[in-house]
Amino acid sequence: MTVKAGVVAVQGDVSEHADAIRRAAASHGEDAEVVEIRKSGIVPDCDILLLPGGESTAISRLLAREGIDDEIRDHVAAGKPVLATCAGLIVSSTDANDERVDTLDVLDVTVDRNAFGRQVDSFEAPLDVTGLDDPFPAVFIRAPLIDGVGDDVEVLAEWDGRPVAVRDGPVVGTSFHPELTDDPRIHDLAFFAREEAVF
Repeated sequence: MTVKAGVVAVQGDVSEHADAIRRAAASHGEDAEVVEIRKSGIVPDCDILLLPGGESTAISRLLAREGIDDEIRDHVAAGKPVLATCAGLIVSSTDANDERVDTLDVLDVTVDRNAFGRQVDSFEAPLDVTGLDDPFPAVFIRAPLIDGVGDDVEVLAEWDGRPVAVRDGPVVGTSFHPELTDDPRIHDLAFFAREEAVF
């Protein structure tokens, strides 16, 4: 079976995410066709979506300008999975604490942009993640802090007592960059290791 995966390709590590999706799919005996999303009309044909990092204000503006934002909301409403990482987490949230970011409101969390510091404050940490047997080598780069979660949001991982990975229905959000490792388990957790998978 071939899964069609859309990666919002405005900014961020598009090729690295594509590789991780393909590796995760292969571990389940499936193929993944990865398409880059820069305009409307592509999301409705996708089984899974990924919103990578970058600059959240620029990403949110382009999604709104191109009409991709409503397509993503429809995707989530249909129960189809999304993985939102770093700036993607900010854009997906219900509250970015920044009026310049037009959020998608598909992940019931409040975030604090760049809460973990500047680029020079980037770090790697082993995370215990719900659903994974061994720690995940998470890479934090100007990472946002999840400072509030809704009642139905599951916290999947914490660092220093603060949520850094969450699940809200079909949406998984991470403060860190899982694509910057050779470990595809976060992509697997978001897309393929789901009892309610729709593909």
